[in-house]
Amino acid sequence: MTVSPLDRLVLDTLALGIGMALLVAAAVSLALTAKSLIDFTRTGPEMAEEVLAHYRGYLVASLARLVLAAFLISAFLALPGVTLFAALLPWMRGSPHPLALTGAAVLSLLILAGRQFVHVLFHSPGTIAASSLYSMTHFHPLWRRLTPRRLRVVDQALLGPAIAVLLVGMAAMAVERAWIGAFAIAATALLLALVAWLARAEREPAPVPVAPRKEGPPNILLIGSDTLRFDRISGTGYPRELTPNLARLAQRATVFTDCYVPCARTAPSLVSMLSGTWPHTHGVRDTFVTPEQTQLPVAALPAILRSAGYRSAIVGDWAASDADKFNFGFDYRDLPRDQWNIKYLIRQGPKDLRLFISLFTQNAIGKALLPEIYYLGGIPLTEEVGRDTRKMIGRLAREDRPFFLMSFMATTHPPFTSKYPYYAMFSDPDYDGESKFIMAKLRDPWEIIRAQAEPRAKFDLDQVIDLYDACVRNFDDEVARILDYLKACRLDERTIVVIFSDHGFEFFEHETWGQGNSAIGDFSARVPIIVADPRFDQPKTVTDVVRTVDLAPTLLELAGVPIPASVEGVSQAPCLRGESLGIQRPAFSETGVWLTDLPGTPQGHLRYPHLPELLEVPDKAIGMISLKPKYLDVVIAAKDRMIRLGKWKLTYQPLEDGAIYRLFDIERDPGCTVDLIDHYAGVAAELRALLEQWMANDRQLTPRGAAPRPSTTTARPTAESHVAVAAPLAGKPG
Repeated sequence: MTVSPLDRLVLDTLALGIGMALLVAAAVSLALTAKSLIDFTRTGPEMAEEVLAHYRGYLVASLARLVLAAFLISAFLALPGVTLFAALLPWMRGSPHPLALTGAAVLSLLILAGRQFVHVLFHSPGTIAASSLYSMTHFHPLWRRLTPRRLRVVDQALLGPAIAVLLVGMAAMAVERAWIGAFAIAATALLLALVAWLARAEREPAPVPVAPRKEGPPNILLIGSDTLRFDRISGTGYPRELTPNLARLAQRATVFTDCYVPCARTAPSLVSMLSGTWPHTHGVRDTFVTPEQTQLPVAALPAILRSAGYRSAIVGDWAASDADKFNFGFDYRDLPRDQWNIKYLIRQGPKDLRLFISLFTQNAIGKALLPEIYYLGGIPLTEEVGRDTRKMIGRLAREDRPFFLMSFMATTHPPFTSKYPYYAMFSDPDYDGESKFIMAKLRDPWEIIRAQAEPRAKFDLDQVIDLYDACVRNFDDEVARILDYLKACRLDERTIVVIFSDHGFEFFEHETWGQGNSAIGDFSARVPIIVADPRFDQPKTVTDVVRTVDLAPTLLELAGVPIPASVEGVSQAPCLRGESLGIQRPAFSETGVWLTDLPGTPQGHLRYPHLPELLEVPDKAIGMISLKPKYLDVVIAAKDRMIRLGKWKLTYQPLEDGAIYRLFDIERDPGCTVDLIDHYAGVAAELRALLEQWMANDRQLTPRGAAPRPSTTTARPTAESHVAVAAPLAGKPG
């Protein structure tokens, strides 16, 4: 084939244009790097200098990786400009000047980056907030001008003329028989379109046409949202109807209204729920564990069910990363690596660079190549986790075995951001403060930690609650999509569905906010639990006190699998059958490690250094952030604790020279505002004895100050040794 002068011109222009695009991309990525280094930010805790020194080389390599990502993204954005420029060559005279091609590359990059920015600002503003060094109020005027229709018009205004220029240009080349030039233009455009197609949001999986098993054990599907308060579920009296889909599920399920977690922090809560054991048995007392503590001494549901023929999987976003580090025994995992890891946090990079990259990596390519940016801490991936859960259901359904699937998402976790239309669903449209899209001062996990000491006056609490309620609705809608898919696969009649949370949240009901900080209120340790077993489809409400350590034995009994001796919880399966357990058991809970000095802490409370002093990286190769062993005793001794039995709740706060006990009547005083200990001394004494017995089983708890540590045996308790009480306490004044 003869190479015409126009062919040579097109090929030379494309080659030169690609070179100019690469130079522009290099300049942009270097400028972003320079800006990031000048305003350097690091996600994660303040660590000792010797620890940071150890990772300097790793920091440089991680930064280089992000710079390369920014370079490739910038080059991709610049190439359409030079491609369109080359398509216009049939109407030009002479070779284009390099400056003209550079201008086309720059203009293309600016237009496409701007287009992506406004799309993310409208559809997922939390993504920008999580990596921006600037106040989000600067973007409010632009946001107000954005609508779905206007964004579609912008896309059409960009795509339509671009396609027209390409087609007309190639047609003109064909007329002049410049076939090579036309092919080169078409190949370049198709390559760019292919990359854009690969980076699109993944499509919804089609239902799997699998014939349902008529015999054998049921499938088990757990769907959870981090930090979901029990009082947001339909039927609890909350003025907003946030969970209509969960309400429909409850019409064929058993709802447990008074369920408590043993520690209102994600890691110990999930371990307790999956193993059916208390934190002082499995050894996970908080978020920061050692590499040795990740090897649990007790079996968890996935491993137990595997021995009974089940396949198991877990799907989640950044909130589920705690589950990555423990030996639960899942067969399949679709979730990020442990995010409380200094190497993971270093790889996320400084904010300016990360902001640019994050605009383009919330897709399949980002998930595969830059998971640290895709799973950015503080940004829930509710819709993505829901879609991945449906994909996993389809994958598991193809195997001729029952499955156990856990889906856990950060939908209701601080900083309470969500995608369009949820973030504006309940908010005051006239609100124009820092918390318009995301709870102010909480744009990454470490900001959440630093802000724990802030009082109520520092937050626009009404707006924050509006954001939180929108997140609850977001979770409810995603649950509906998962359940619809389950039904479309004809698996609904063979699948037990459980709705759960790892802990709740306090919105300054007791002078502080967060989870796992206070044992006084019920809003942190109390969680919603809904169990829908299609074999027992009559609606039931269980108001007796239960514990999340009871969930594992309940599911094992429902699946017909023997309950191991290591399990300390008690099966609630009889409740699903409409039977009464006949006895009440106490729920216990303890606070997590305090991240800073908290408002409302009693004078003389046992204390320890602030979090940065508590942390170390014991194994530099792994990078896991852990509590220093020398502080473990005081951290455990300083925990506030509580016991709930029947309508009564007793709280315990250790002091340097004693302890503070409070007694509350949950039925009459659900907010735990009136201390009745002086009026019901007999009730308090009975509850205190049970609490002391539970604490006596804690081998990690050493006597300190006046903490109540009776001289009883510390032998490992059985499920029944946690005191089954035949009748509720009488509640007579002492």
